[in-house]
Amino acid sequence: MTSKITYIGGLRCSAEHLQSGTIIESDAPTDNHGNGEKFSPTDLCATSLAECALTTIAILGKDKNINIDGAYCTLQKIMKTEPRRIGEIVCNFVFSDTFSDTEKAFIEETAQNCPVSRSLHPELVQTMIFIYQ
Repeated sequence: MTSKITYIGGLRCSAEHLQSGTIIESDAPTDNHGNGEKFSPTDLCATSLAECALTTIAILGKDKNINIDGAYCTLQKIMKTEPRRIGEIVCNFVFSDTFSDTEKAFIEETAQNCPVSRSLHPELVQTMIFIYQ
């Protein structure tokens, strides 16, 4: 088992990561009857895409001496209706190191093919923007 998710009332859930005991709570968003005081389930889904991309780049980049410490992503989740779902995730990845064109190609291809990216529905638009400073 990976986690235990409990509905705690008030449109909130608590998820416990069973291996570590870490707890994440979620709240329904304000545009869907919630208070918007925590990540919503769809926020967590979108956030997982960026976290997976950065983690996968770091893992696979080790063998290529690619260090992305300090890299970050600002993310926008765009919802659709009928049916309500995530329509697009816009990831703005920012890297503060100098990379060669080959390294940039590796970073971008790795992000676009991370496990979460490959697991999302093909109709969900994944816009990944890479900024090298």
